Amino acid sequence: MNDVAVTTLLIVALFALLGSGVWIGLTLAGVAWIGMQLFSSRPAGDAMAITVWGSSSSWTLTALPLFIWMGEILFRTKLSESMFRGLAPWVNGLPGRLLHTNVIGCTIFAAVSGSSAATCATIGKMTLPELGKRGYPEEITIGSLAGAGTLGLLIPPSIIMIVYGVSADVSIARLFVAGIFPGILLASLFSGYLMVWALLNPGKVPRRDGTMTFGQKLHESRHLIPVVLLIAAVLGSIYSGVATATEAAAVGVVGSLLLSAAQRSLGWQTFRDSLMGATRLYCMIALILAGAAFLTLAMGYIGLPRHLAEYVASLGLSPFMLMVALAIFYIILGCFLDGISMVVLTMGVILPTVQAAGIDLIWFGIFIVIVVEMAQITPPVGFNLFVLQGMTGKEITWIARVTMPFFFLMCVMALLLWFVPQIATWLPGKM
Repeated sequence: MNDVAVTTLLIVALFALLGSGVWIGLTLAGVAWIGMQLFSSRPAGDAMAITVWGSSSSWTLTALPLFIWMGEILFRTKLSESMFRGLAPWVNGLPGRLLHTNVIGCTIFAAVSGSSAATCATIGKMTLPELGKRGYPEEITIGSLAGAGTLGLLIPPSIIMIVYGVSADVSIARLFVAGIFPGILLASLFSGYLMVWALLNPGKVPRRDGTMTFGQKLHESRHLIPVVLLIAAVLGSIYSGVATATEAAAVGVVGSLLLSAAQRSLGWQTFRDSLMGATRLYCMIALILAGAAFLTLAMGYIGLPRHLAEYVASLGLSPFMLMVALAIFYIILGCFLDGISMVVLTMGVILPTVQAAGIDLIWFGIFIVIVVEMAQITPPVGFNLFVLQGMTGKEITWIARVTMPFFFLMCVMALLLWFVPQIATWLPGKM
């Protein structure tokens, strides 16, 4: 069979298994098994055992469950309420007023969470009721929250950056550093859009709350101190070279437990719920990573990545057109798979092509994260859309529609990243 027939068969097998309700990790392993059994002379059994063990016992991957646990602990504290109280006085004077608490809150929480869904859910539980009581329109409050919630993937520490770093064998610490400027810039684009929307729709923005003096604003900002200290502990330990990403994740867990204890929200039930929640989520991700590692190995034995790279090279695509093609490919793929599955499923095939085009893998990691962010708000499998549907009871198509402006802002961000690559590469280059 030729490469097209082999690829078609494996894709059909992949979607048939996914459509039948088989777990994603087992689906990936099953497709890999089929590929090796039919199209390779290498025995599939021992190859699967060795690959699954190797992918599961990676020291670098240890950071992943720790960051997930840290997010679960913070999810159950009074952090969100404190952040709202600390941020609200400073945004009241901007066009759009308290709408900016969605963007700024998600930006801050993203720096201690690493998860898009956790960021969206935590900030949404706090801002949506408050903004609703004050009369802000649902379409802009929910849309801005869905868009800003994706910052949990881009602003370090990011779970998907860890997954990409392991898959592409690049420095996770450098990836974290590379995500700082793009994350701040994307948050600024979101806030800029809210200002423009507010200026174009002045009648939809409620009147300003009572004014506060500068001293009163500073006094309210004391509620931000715990989260700022936690961010400084986690990211500062990485960027100063004191700790690796894995050790910094452990620092984050200890810090979040101390923060929870200080807020008197740390009890046995909270501890148990956070630990079990992190365990369930990590087991799902670990199974996906193991299946994807086996699939990558199978694709290597079959020779598809090499043939795909040769085919793409033969098309004579410029690096820019290659990135456009990959962006479209990932956005379409994101309609069916979650972000982590997209990354681990495709890296083995995509990376040889990207490297052959001379594209920096750190820069490409940030590009991939932005494109995966877009997939978080595209139906039918947009995780942020699911989160907000559960919180608001709205139809997922309605939520997707009100989120579209933020999708296009991410497209603008991807273009900016291409034309000004130093946005992502300058800071890591200083390490």
